Amino acid sequence: MSDPTFLTIAEAAQLIKARKLSPVELAQACIAKTKRLDNVLCAYVELTEDIALAAARTAEAEIAAGGWKGPLHGIPIGLKDIYDTAGTRTTGHSRLLATRIPDQDATTVTKLRQAGSVITGKLGTFEFAIGGPSFDILTPPARNPWNPDHTTGGSSSGSGAAVAAGLVLGAMGTDTGGSIRGPSALCGLSGIKPTYGLLSRKGILPLSQSLDHAGPMCWTSEDCALMMQALAGHDPGDPASAQVPIPDYAAEIGKPVQGLRIGVIRHFHETDNPATPEVLAALEEAIKVLGGLGCEVVDVTLPPLADFAAVGVTIMASEAFAIHEKTLQASPELYGEFGRDRITMGAFFTAADYVAAGYKRRELAAKVAEVMKTVDVLMTVGSPFPAQPIDAVPKYLFFRTPSLTMPFNVTGLPALCVAMGFSSTGLPLSMQLVGKAFAEPVLFGLGDAYEKATPWKSRRPAMALAA
Repeated sequence: MSDPTFLTIAEAAQLIKARKLSPVELAQACIAKTKRLDNVLCAYVELTEDIALAAARTAEAEIAAGGWKGPLHGIPIGLKDIYDTAGTRTTGHSRLLATRIPDQDATTVTKLRQAGSVITGKLGTFEFAIGGPSFDILTPPARNPWNPDHTTGGSSSGSGAAVAAGLVLGAMGTDTGGSIRGPSALCGLSGIKPTYGLLSRKGILPLSQSLDHAGPMCWTSEDCALMMQALAGHDPGDPASAQVPIPDYAAEIGKPVQGLRIGVIRHFHETDNPATPEVLAALEEAIKVLGGLGCEVVDVTLPPLADFAAVGVTIMASEAFAIHEKTLQASPELYGEFGRDRITMGAFFTAADYVAAGYKRRELAAKVAEVMKTVDVLMTVGSPFPAQPIDAVPKYLFFRTPSLTMPFNVTGLPALCVAMGFSSTGLPLSMQLVGKAFAEPVLFGLGDAYEKATPWKSRRPAMALAA
């Protein structure tokens, strides 16, 4: 096996189960690659090598004794540095929390450990999941392995870089307005923002409790399904946690998608927030592929993208400022410029604005639900453009341009980004597939079918191949 770090979770799991791949050797390979590349990529805030290798040795012993726990057993997984980890710093990538060491794991981290995952450390984020890419925070911002001069997107920036480069086989991100899907889109991954409430947020630093979601970022849709199986479930410690049956998330993997009805939201990416010609062309090719797989593709119309953006930004900014108001007043110098200024935007919204946004949110959700009665899946682009130069990301881009990902935080529907090609400069392009509430298996099946019908998953960043 030339490079085990480029195995998918599904592939590595079968080899580990059959004892043809050692969890210790896999962890060592990921750690060695991290040491070779991370001085450029800056994916990690903290690599916990000793903890990871101890977990890998434990996994190897358990499997040798016939105690294989499932597909995540012995698999290296990284955590966005807003997930609490007992005994290891969780900083939000901020100088404000530079010495913070939690005494408990986040619920999802506990679930990953119970599944036998090998936690490799804490991955970079935009400061407090909003301020970035910033050069004035705790450690430098993560860079895109397809071209390190470009951003990964945010806010799950280190997670995007680490999975794409093979530093880990999967990672945890969070998504308040697109923070799983943005880096997944710009780094060529599959990343799922699950249905609101499906994954616990207990022990995750909040940005906006009304919009925050936790979720996995992987190389393939199948891998996302495998991680979701371990992560999903009701948690009384999260007031928004849903009490729903947990299905087999991989149930649709490998099955025909013939007959699925897909509604393309053309006005989102053609007029509301126009994508580049390369992105639009790639999406049309993806639509042809899905049609060739037997899907019925139709056009649908939702409310204007700007309406979702206005609601989402009002709620997010108001709630973020409420969380950070006291520390911003007491220690503004400990925040990076982007984080401080973006969070401070929330001070300018009134209670009336926040209440109005809540009413409008319900109206928008009802309109989307009506459209969803006519289709199985919605489709638009994941990002309207490839990754930007890391030093040219506007401070207020998210506030000025209506986000293509925010509508599904506002509605709480599950949304999966899937790689759909590359720009002329070799940067990933992505589509976004949106399902009905708690219908993640349909998205994973569709994403998997598309990935297997196209060549995009066979490419990896050149710098990672050379490492």
